[in-house]
Amino acid sequence: MDSIVEAVREHAWLQPERIAILFEGRSITYKQLYADSERFAYALTHWGLHAGERVALFLDNCPEFIVAYLGTHLAGGVVVLVNAQYRQVELSHIMNDAGVRLCVTDLAGRAELISLAVPTLAALVLVGENTDAALFLAAKNEAIVDVAYVDFIEDGSVFDEDSPDTQLELPRADMPAVLGYTSGTTGRSKGALLFHRNLVANIQAISEAWQWRADDHLLLTLPLFHTHGLMVGTHGTLFNGAQLTLYRKFNAASVLARLRAASDISLFFGVPTMYSRLLVEAEQQGVPEHLPRLFVSGSAPLSPQTFHDFERLFGQTILERYGMTETGMNLSNPYTGERRPGTVGMPFPGQEARVVDVQTRQIAAPGEIGEMEVRGPHVFEGYWQRPEATAEAFAPEGWFKTGDLGWYSEDGYYTITGRARELIISGGYNVYPREVEDVLTSHPAVAEAAVIGLPDADLGEQVVAIIVVAAGQTVTPAALIAFCREQLASYKKPRQIFFVDALPRNAMGKVQKHVLSAQLQEPPVRGESRDSGKGE
Repeated sequence: MDSIVEAVREHAWLQPERIAILFEGRSITYKQLYADSERFAYALTHWGLHAGERVALFLDNCPEFIVAYLGTHLAGGVVVLVNAQYRQVELSHIMNDAGVRLCVTDLAGRAELISLAVPTLAALVLVGENTDAALFLAAKNEAIVDVAYVDFIEDGSVFDEDSPDTQLELPRADMPAVLGYTSGTTGRSKGALLFHRNLVANIQAISEAWQWRADDHLLLTLPLFHTHGLMVGTHGTLFNGAQLTLYRKFNAASVLARLRAASDISLFFGVPTMYSRLLVEAEQQGVPEHLPRLFVSGSAPLSPQTFHDFERLFGQTILERYGMTETGMNLSNPYTGERRPGTVGMPFPGQEARVVDVQTRQIAAPGEIGEMEVRGPHVFEGYWQRPEATAEAFAPEGWFKTGDLGWYSEDGYYTITGRARELIISGGYNVYPREVEDVLTSHPAVAEAAVIGLPDADLGEQVVAIIVVAAGQTVTPAALIAFCREQLASYKKPRQIFFVDALPRNAMGKVQKHVLSAQLQEPPVRGESRDSGKGE
């Protein structure tokens, strides 16, 4: 297979009536999914989309997202994934940077996009909220010259009058497929360009490692605009001819209710925050009798405490993996074998990983912390229209510099300790935030912890912890600092503790430490008091 859409076509031929997607009472077969994707592709070519032009998907989870994704590829276009939570500033940057020609969105998205100045944007393709599965074009401004209506109903036609006069061709492996923008925690986000061959190589490796089969059924609540939900969950389902139950968003009670209702779900993928909420809900509701064969966590570090709590309550170990926008999935704990808490396992089949010294770039020995580098057919081509950033991101011989710090054990398990830019150097000593966070979250009064470095005239940087206290618990800053001092070298203990109601997170649950750093370095507003405490 050269592409995911080719796999969908194959399944549509071989098992046309097999259910591909279940969504809010709707059942979509592989035959219907491919037919709808084909109609959308014909519509794109009718509207004048040329090979390589960009189509943005600014949409919450729904089957139309998947139809538009596959249809864009079938028409030779490049999909631009846009976080559904983005607003004016982020949208303007991505739309203009990518030179988006068409954007698939809904009425809420149209309200955000309508006033943006995007010279290349010719039209919006709207998913109608009250039109079943209908997609239609709506004029954005006077620049739009073509307005058409496409009704996605089984056995329907794309146009009322004219038949399509363009023959569609499946995308080749060497064609660009996806432009995924990085989270942009520092500076403007960059577009990572992935080719069809990158997507297929990665999902083949994942399928082999996790023993993904045609009879699997994935319950997916992750956002489709993100690598985890789309390039793992959706790609894996469609590539293997399996089944997908799609939710608009995650809700712990709804997930447990679905698992309790039937025993057909075999896979569940989530981020650590989801597992924390499932634990709270399961303590109240009880654990369903039938559980998926595999729970996977990624997109943010899974604390050993959550790992052990889930194992205790659910009787299963979560499989933690490591990936990123530029590469898809890189490392995974084993499906069969020890799933080691706090680690992200080993490289997927056909992929490589290593750790290098941040300064010398020499390969680090086991146990030594350095920058993670990865290599393989899954690694992206480079950053969109940023040759300097692309050159800087790659070491000789095709090794991609992830920007993540980590180390590997004698028996090959890798552990991520944080982003290179998050390394704290206090009094000349290196402090890795993940190590301190793991100690703090092992305290019974701590629900969540984020550790950052703040400027210090004496030490250069001081270690600071931001804490969310567990429900029904109380704790003092002095007690937490003493707790850390008992388990860590003195220079690693927090010098200050701040208590907050919630940590700022992005759509995938990653703590936005740059936001915390900025907030704590801002001078307090008159009358404001911060709930904090200092150590010795």
